[in-house]
Parts: sequence; structure tokens; C-alpha cells
Amino acid sequence: MQKYDMLKDNPGKSLFFFALPMILGNLFQQFYNMADSIIVGKFVGEDALAAVGASYSLTTVFIMIAIGGGIGASVLTSQYMGAGEYKKMKTSVYTALISFFAVSMIMLIFGMAMKEQLLLLLNTPGNIFEDSVLYLKIYFIGLPFLFMYNVLSAVFNALGKSQIPLYLLIFSSLLNVVLDLYMVIVLNMAVAGVAIATVIAQGISAVISFVILMRTLKNYGSITEKAEQLYSITMLKKMVYIAIPSILQQSIVSIGMLLVQSVVNGFGSSALAGYSAGMRIESVCIVPMIATGNAISTFTAQNLGASQTERVRKGYYAGYKIIVAFAILICIVLSLFHKQIISAFVDQESGMEAFTVGNSYLKFIGFFFAMIGFKSITDGVLRGSGDMIIFTIANLVNLGIRVFVAFRFAPVWGIQAVWYAVPMGWTANYMISFSRYLTGNWSKRDIIN
Repeated sequence: MQKYDMLKDNPGKSLFFFALPMILGNLFQQFYNMADSIIVGKFVGEDALAAVGASYSLTTVFIMIAIGGGIGASVLTSQYMGAGEYKKMKTSVYTALISFFAVSMIMLIFGMAMKEQLLLLLNTPGNIFEDSVLYLKIYFIGLPFLFMYNVLSAVFNALGKSQIPLYLLIFSSLLNVVLDLYMVIVLNMAVAGVAIATVIAQGISAVISFVILMRTLKNYGSITEKAEQLYSITMLKKMVYIAIPSILQQSIVSIGMLLVQSVVNGFGSSALAGYSAGMRIESVCIVPMIATGNAISTFTAQNLGASQTERVRKGYYAGYKIIVAFAILICIVLSLFHKQIISAFVDQESGMEAFTVGNSYLKFIGFFFAMIGFKSITDGVLRGSGDMIIFTIANLVNLGIRVFVAFRFAPVWGIQAVWYAVPMGWTANYMISFSRYLTGNWSKRDIIN
């Protein structure tokens, strides 16, 4: 795969070829998440699909906490790299790994203690409650591996080596699918089987990723040159400053799903199964948009670290071209093949309500993915520069709109209110962030000094 230097080469090409492995890697990650739903939906039944779907909105929140935390670490790491301060760069990496491992253990304890209460708060239907609890219990056991893998991937991206997480995700995805099929079809483990398969695949990938990173860090500075220090409270504070809004930004979709799921659950397990299938497909469609935004974030951080503000602006406008191209492609595919795509999850004959809900969602949302792309690249500039206040406000507005519209208008419009709210939130988020970008104040931020 062609490699470009984000500090020197054409901004558009640099961004695209840096984002491409991230896009492919995230697609593979979504692929093995979707494999859980497809396999239990086809080989176990609609209730099993609904149980995995009910758990998915919760597990995705934890995934996004891990990704957002990784982004907090990656911005600092990218700016030190752009400035050529390799000892501090290594310290930032070690600080991130130690800190987020500790966070993952706290999340593990919280999840195991609160899994039933969380599902009750979401008004999870009784016929799928037991399977949903079982899926979450197994999933939380593997949470430290999930956190460490996502933080490690963010560090690789910060170093400009986005192809390494791609290779690991391809391996992990294929392993997960093989284990899914074996545990569900051969061992007849149903929902527990797909949860165990996910934990094993993520655990192996996390260990391999850690070993590769330790070897990769030796290439920066002299072979014997060590980090300035193993752990830095000062760097941790800087990471947290960026990580908390980043966690919020990465989690907006997931938190929105979580908060409005009680609305969907009120329409029954069949509607939940269809909605879950639609959300799984949406999570695939937004991958190029989110990945491009994350690439813009790294691009911004490295170039600001090297005092090249004008390259950031050029990269940002190149990001629009990438987003528009992906949005048109996604819209065409969903417009032509929405029925066939949703059929991969639920059969039209045996699950008409689930099929109708999922199909309706895809037909609507396919026209709006450009907006989440515009939001993502604009947020990427603000995040990469460490300009987090307006960034945070914009994402909170996004979340607030999604939750308010779903709860307020679902009794009037039906379940469709849940997805009508989605592009409304994306648009408001973009307009607020873009207004901040136009001020140029983001270019004056300096987080590494």
C-alpha cells in the first residue's frame, strides 16, 4: 500500500492513503461485530438476534470509550512526533497504556456489577433478558483486551502506521467468524458462543498488537534511547483534556442508541431485532466518515506540531472530497440493495415486522451520511488541535437532539421518530463545529508545551 508523509506530501493523497487502512480495518471490526448478529439470527433465531442487539448498544458505548481514550493519547503522541520529541512521545505512549488499562479494569468491575440493572433501565423485553445478561457477562470479562487493543490501534495511527491495525483486524475478524460458526453450529452455544468468540479474537489481537508496538517504538531515536520517563501525570492531564470530549464525540451514536433503545424496546422484540439490524448496517456505513475524521485529527496534530497550519486547512478541504465520494457511493448502494442487505439479518417471510422496521430505516438514513462525514472532519480539526470546548458543546447538542426527538415524537410518529432524529443531530453538530473552524482560533492551540 502506498505510503505518504503527512508532513510533506500532497495533503489529499496523504489523508486518503492514511485513512484507507483505518477504513478497511474498521470495516473488518464491524464485519465481525455483524457476524455475531448474522450467525445468531440465521442459526438460532429472532430472539437471539434481539438479545445480541439489546446488548450491542451497551457494548458499543464501552468500545467508544476505549476509542475516545485512544484518540486522547494519539493527539499528544502525534504532536510530539511532528515536533521530533521522541523521548516524550514514548512517555506519552506508556502513560496511555498504563492509564487506560486501569480504566478498563474499573469498567470491568462496573459492568459485571450493573449488567442486569442496565438492561432493566433500557426496558429490555423479558423474553430476551436472560440471553442479554449472559452476553454482557462474557463480554465484560474481555473488556481489558478490548480497551488495550483500541488504545494500541490509536497509537499506531498516531505514528502514521495505520496499516498495522488493519492487518491485525483482518486476522481478528476471520478468527472471530470461524469461532462464531464453530461455537454456534457445532457446539450449539447460541448467544454465549458468539460472545466467547469475540473475547478470544480480541484477546489474541491485543497481545500481538502490544508486542509489535514495543518493537516499533525502538525505531524512534537511537535503539538504546528510552522514554523520558515511564509515566507522566502532566501528560495524563493533557490526554484526559482531549480524551473526555473525544470519548463523548466517539460515543454520541452509541449513547444515542442506548438512550433511545428504551423507546424502541417499547415496540417489542421484533421491532428491536429490525432496528438492531439497521443499526449494525449504519455502523458499517459511517466507518469511512469516522475514519476520515480520525485521520484529519492525526493530520492536524502532526502538522500543528511541525508549525504547518496552512497544510491543515488544505487537508481539511481535501477531506470534503473524500466524504462526498463515500457518501454518494453509500447512498447508491443502500437505495438499490436495501432489501437484500437487511435480508442478511432477518428473513422477510419469518420476521415480517423486523424486516419492515430495518428496511424502512435503511431507506431513510442512506441519504444523510454526508452530514456525519462533514461533522467528523470538522470535529477532527478541532480535536487534533486540542480545541475542545466548542467541540464538546457541538457533540452534546447532537446527543440532546437525538434523545429529545426520539422520546418526544415516538408516540406521535411511531418508531420512525428514532431515525428522523439522527440527521437532525448530525447537522446541528456540524454547523456548530464549522462555525468554530471559521474563527481560526483552533490554530492557536499548543498542547505539548
